[in-house]
Amino acid sequence: MPKLLTVLREGYGLAQLRADAIAGLTVAIVALPLSMAIAIASGASPAQGLFTAIVGGFLVSALGGSRFQIGGPAGAFIVLVATTVATHGMDGLILATFLSGVIMAAIGFLRLGTFIKFIPFPVTVGFTAGIAVIIFASQIRELLGLTLPAGGEPGELLEKLPVLWSALPTLTPAAMGLSFATVAVIVGLKQVRPHWPGMLIAVVATAAVTAALGLPVTTIGSKFGGIPNVLPAPSLPDFSIEKIRAVFPAAVSFALLGSIESLLSAVVADGMTGRRHRSNCELVAQGAANIGAALFGGFCVTGTIARTATNVRAGAHGPVAGMLHAVFLLLFMLLAAPLASFIPLAALAGVLAIVAWNMIERPAIAVLLRSGWGDAAVLAATFFLTIFRDLTEAITVGFALGSVLFIHRMSQATEVETHMPYVGEDAPDDEAGYDEARSADPEVVIYRITGAFFFGAAASIGSVLDRISDTHRGLIIDFSAVPFLDSTGGNVMEGLAHKTHHRGVELFISGANADIRRALLAHGVRPPQVHFAATIDDAMAQYNEIWPSHAARPGTVAEPA
Repeated sequence: MPKLLTVLREGYGLAQLRADAIAGLTVAIVALPLSMAIAIASGASPAQGLFTAIVGGFLVSALGGSRFQIGGPAGAFIVLVATTVATHGMDGLILATFLSGVIMAAIGFLRLGTFIKFIPFPVTVGFTAGIAVIIFASQIRELLGLTLPAGGEPGELLEKLPVLWSALPTLTPAAMGLSFATVAVIVGLKQVRPHWPGMLIAVVATAAVTAALGLPVTTIGSKFGGIPNVLPAPSLPDFSIEKIRAVFPAAVSFALLGSIESLLSAVVADGMTGRRHRSNCELVAQGAANIGAALFGGFCVTGTIARTATNVRAGAHGPVAGMLHAVFLLLFMLLAAPLASFIPLAALAGVLAIVAWNMIERPAIAVLLRSGWGDAAVLAATFFLTIFRDLTEAITVGFALGSVLFIHRMSQATEVETHMPYVGEDAPDDEAGYDEARSADPEVVIYRITGAFFFGAAASIGSVLDRISDTHRGLIIDFSAVPFLDSTGGNVMEGLAHKTHHRGVELFISGANADIRRALLAHGVRPPQVHFAATIDDAMAQYNEIWPSHAARPGTVAEPA
């Protein structure tokens, strides 16, 4: 159920509408320059950025599972979108956006949104920082007003930097002054007037200066011919099989990154408000928003952390604020489109430079670097692969490294304790370990496994259990501290049960919960090869019934009862 229905059922009046209208206007003021700047940096037109923010933003709020989520074009997509445009053209980008919407909606309907949250934190920090570096590098040309040779600007960072360096003699002082002034105004207003819309003020001021002085810089009007004052008619992209096959990898990348970004943004909003979003509903809404944006000629939509946080701080009551933010953007396009022609690209580059700086989570990076070599390695691998290779590859490798690190840590947390007294379960926690005087029988060996018995720990546990002497008549393995048993652990226990049965050793499993017992039975660990008991005491009682004469004649071998 979308959060919009929940909010309306709670009761929605003029007071709530007023709060949402103020928040929506505030967010629209922030989203206006960002949407155009991100679109231009992505290789699209500023009009496409507005189409994306209007259509996609409206659908995200109307259908989403978060009260405060604001959707629109995001800086994290700049690299992927620009690569897709360069490889497959604008038609390919729109088709990839449409397909990514279908994929995201399917993820939500299949209730797989919970698994998206399993992306390790160092991976998200690493690829976000890597994207920030790439965004800033992509804006150096406009920041300095450089004129590049006929070959244009290379996409790869290592190829881009020498070309930009060689073009430094073509620097345009007016463009550099406008970009630096934009950054100075945004940073300065954040310090002295943090509630003022610094980005919009900077863009409007630089546009006014450019128009008044006739500065020789590239503007939206000179490069794109301005922006239209109406939404285009919706139309389906080209659905040829060849085109779908060509852009499908890009669509999967859009869907993966969009899912991660939107759910991270929703989590941030939850932390600021104490609310709880609906992951799968949010992904369905993101899918619908991407489909809608593609129909109107836009590109990738996702939840945006900065605009969502602005929405919360502006006092939004619910999803109506996000819907109104899209309406305000539409009104701007209808009424003030001619004025956008005077906006210099250097000013929008300055806006993106600030965005890139804010994307780098410096406190989080410092914490991860101090927390250990594992997290630092995952962070570094994701960061450098994002910059020098590919975002999808960076996320895949980072996730794999994080998973291996987790498996290693979990395997270290799983232990096997030996010689536990069979009557010691009710003993105080501070009692010493093994008390030989209280042990049941020297022919009985007792092991207690603590932690998850899974493939990462199976080898070490199996090696311990293999050291059972042929002189032992009974083996008790306590599973009371085992929360989970996977198929590898079940296979180890099946081999142990077969081995003990062949040697004539009675195997007892105590304390196994219902799930673990079912897993053991499924792997063939069942009577008569093994005996199940509730506790170690019960296991010893069963052993005494099988070998009743052991107490009277310790050290001798008796026939089983």
